[in-house]
Amino acid sequence: QVQLVESGGGLVQAGGSLRLSCAASGSIFRLAIMGWYRQAPGKQRELVASVTSGGSTNYADAVKGRFTISRDNAKNTMYLQMNSLNPEDTAVYYCNLYLGSAYDYWGQGTQVTVSS
Repeated sequence: QVQLVESGGGLVQAGGSLRLSCAASGSIFRLAIMGWYRQAPGKQRELVASVTSGGSTNYADAVKGRFTISRDNAKNTMYLQMNSLNPEDTAVYYCNLYLGSAYDYWGQGTQVTVSS
C-alpha cells in the first residue's frame, strides 16, 4: 500500500509563487510515473504536470513556462514549483502515483487559492 501526502498549498496573491510537495511511502516511487492534477469547483480533475521515472516531463498548456515538476527518488518526494500564479490556478491539487492499473494511488489534496 502506498500513501501520498501533499503539502505546501495555501493562499497567495496573483503573481506569487508556491511550492507543492508530495511525499510517498513504500518502495515503488522511483519506478512510477508521478503526476500533479487539480480540480477547481464545478470542473473535472485535470492533469497539470507529470514526470516519468526517467525524468521526462509533460505539462498542461495552461501552466507551461510557469510551473516546474521535479522528483527526488532518494527522498520519495515529488515537487511542483508554481510561479506567476493567477486566479485561474485556484483548485485542489492532487498528487498521483501510477505504475499500472494495480498501482494507481492518490493523495488527499491540498488547496491552492490565488487572489486577484
